[in-house]
Amino acid sequence: MCRHVAWLGRPRTLASLIHEPGNGLLQQSYAPRLQRYGKVNADGFGVGWYDPARAEPVRYRRAVPIWTDANLPALAQVARSGCLLAAVRSATVGMPIEETATAPFTDGPWLLSHNGRVAREVARELSDEAESLCDSAWLAAAVFARRRAGHPLGDALAEVVAHAGAKDPEARLNLLACDGASIAATVWGDTFFLHLGDDGVLAASEPLDNRPGWQAVPERNLVVASSGGVRFQPL
Repeated sequence: MCRHVAWLGRPRTLASLIHEPGNGLLQQSYAPRLQRYGKVNADGFGVGWYDPARAEPVRYRRAVPIWTDANLPALAQVARSGCLLAAVRSATVGMPIEETATAPFTDGPWLLSHNGRVAREVARELSDEAESLCDSAWLAAAVFARRRAGHPLGDALAEVVAHAGAKDPEARLNLLACDGASIAATVWGDTFFLHLGDDGVLAASEPLDNRPGWQAVPERNLVVASSGGVRFQPL
């Protein structure tokens, strides 16, 4: 399994998701509080954010534990955006440990992370190509293909998860995606939380801190957050 987190709202730094909170993504990489499968997320990490000067998001990812990257703390202090996504990885046995298998995956304006697992043959049924031979990359490619076909981001996630879940009853399919103006996530097999504030919304595998206001998203639900609010939809 993995841990991931996204922010949508008033611009803030990546450090506010990774290093600054008491249970930020750095802490979750080696001591997650609520992770159901696996204990350490040391098989890579990635971050992505949006800059007005670019049509596509900026992405930085590596196939090493997040705590070993000496460059990340300074980068995270200056990378600032109104839409951010970051993830740490615990690779499923048999899956490659390489940058191309590490979230966030991207295509055009979209970023996507997968927390979970699905049978590789099921994932490969969903798309014709992927950048890595891992289940998460195939799921991402399937979502992106549907998005390019005109499906809204939330619908694309829901379609892929419903298909994969029907084919593989043991699948765990917590997907988290964003496009710079919205966040969409599925909850299917692991925890997921939201924190709604006056300046935006945090979406994360587990709370980043002990502040009141964190709410668990029910199992087998899709959640979509944008400037228009937050909506939930059963999967």
